[in-house]
Amino acid sequence: MEPVLIAGAGPVGLTGALLLARHGVPTVVLERTEARAAEGSRSICVQRDVLDILERVGLGAQVADVGVTWTRGRTYYREEQVLEITFPEVGDSAFPPFVNTPQSIVELLLDQRVSQEPLVDVRWGHEVTGVEQDDDGVTVTTTRGTVRGTHLLAADGARSATRQLLGLPFDGVTFVDKFLIADIRAELGFAVPERRFFFDPVWNPGRQVLLHPQPGGVWRIDWQVPDDFDLAAERAGGGLDKRIRAVVGDRDYETIWLSVYRFHQRRVPRMRVGRVLLAGDAAHAMSPFGARGLNSGIADADNAAWKIALDRAGRGGPELLESYDAERGAAAEENLRITGDTMRFLVPQNDAERAHRVDVLSCAVDDPDARTEIDSGKLAEPFWYLDSPLTTTPPDTYVRFPTEPGVARPPVPGVLCPDGRLDSGRRLRELAGPRFVALTYWCRWRPADDWERELVGRPVVLDHEEDDQLAKALRLSPRRVLLVRPDGHIAARIAEPESGPVGPLVTEALRRATGWGSAG
Repeated sequence: MEPVLIAGAGPVGLTGALLLARHGVPTVVLERTEARAAEGSRSICVQRDVLDILERVGLGAQVADVGVTWTRGRTYYREEQVLEITFPEVGDSAFPPFVNTPQSIVELLLDQRVSQEPLVDVRWGHEVTGVEQDDDGVTVTTTRGTVRGTHLLAADGARSATRQLLGLPFDGVTFVDKFLIADIRAELGFAVPERRFFFDPVWNPGRQVLLHPQPGGVWRIDWQVPDDFDLAAERAGGGLDKRIRAVVGDRDYETIWLSVYRFHQRRVPRMRVGRVLLAGDAAHAMSPFGARGLNSGIADADNAAWKIALDRAGRGGPELLESYDAERGAAAEENLRITGDTMRFLVPQNDAERAHRVDVLSCAVDDPDARTEIDSGKLAEPFWYLDSPLTTTPPDTYVRFPTEPGVARPPVPGVLCPDGRLDSGRRLRELAGPRFVALTYWCRWRPADDWERELVGRPVVLDHEEDDQLAKALRLSPRRVLLVRPDGHIAARIAEPESGPVGPLVTEALRRATGWGSAG
């Protein structure tokens, strides 16, 4: 059978290929460059739910192990600490909240894993120059020939050739101020790794600096710099050394990588065009403050992979592929809204925004209430698919559901299922994909036919005393079925009726979750 085509061999594209391989789906990855250029940190902060996704393809623990776990972030205004956030290292998850692993290392680990997967064929030096599709598949023309596949996952970056060939606009804004990013190796003497954010320090007045730990004694420093900043002139005139010395003092340091960026807030109007699904930076570009770029891109790949696999197998209904745009488009909107708010605080665009920033930071020195208004980046978190056409949503869910950044989400349909250990010793999230998971809690539901058995397999029975803690975390009452999608999001919570079988209700929820709509 024809493969799925993937444009781009970055973290999003390769994760998508490996997830599809879990479904037994072959892929051909078309990469414009001739070889991997493993340089610079680029995206560094990997969120724990994304580590769970990577663990499904055998990499989550490796990415965490080679990275740096940080559990504290400090924010300063001039010389005063005005904010401190902390995360517990271990909760119900198998992974810490955030791990700093440079994108270059993540890519090398993905390359190694892909080299061991016969269903993934990476073709370097294949720049996409044409895309055509029909009712049966997609034909992609590259600089080295033509290849045919059933679907195309476009993960070819912010300058996506696929997006341009599809004629999709990439509307949004570009922030004028530049950011200088430097990876340096130095011993800074911190007792534990932590993130530090400086507003208006005397050594970068009117702007900010972000300091992040990396593996191997390397630190990433992000300076906001003026529009006319010239890196070559800065190096030649000693200005770069002066900047770095303001952070490291008289300690020895080694410069590893330097780059200058402008940040963008953009997205495509649609993330699905026929059999083409756009993911990651090809679909949305956002500032890195909050670590929502790479993390949301890998979540795109996770969402796309199981839907493409079901569609190929004929088990996905007419609404399944379209739900990718509904779900991940909404996630992109939320991420852009949050990162847009952050950028307006970091880089004020008018006098009112500048005055607000100064007022908040000045008041925060002495007023704890003002500190809640400081916005140095709302950290990445999973999105919720409450209003997805695939979700069986109780009618009162919207009334109580919290949408503020950083707030714990209740385990309702549409939300990423919380993790926990089963009586068998396995963790719940280890069971996610390639099938749906049906958790039964003192309920006798079993798949009714071959279609349900192919989708779900054997239900996971939570009838043991050791499962009570997990049932409590899931807020399950007895005589309930919880359906979990292959990407770990809850599809439905179903109560066994007082009279009559629960089977038809589960069947209807499975039909909806696979894009066939309601049975009624």
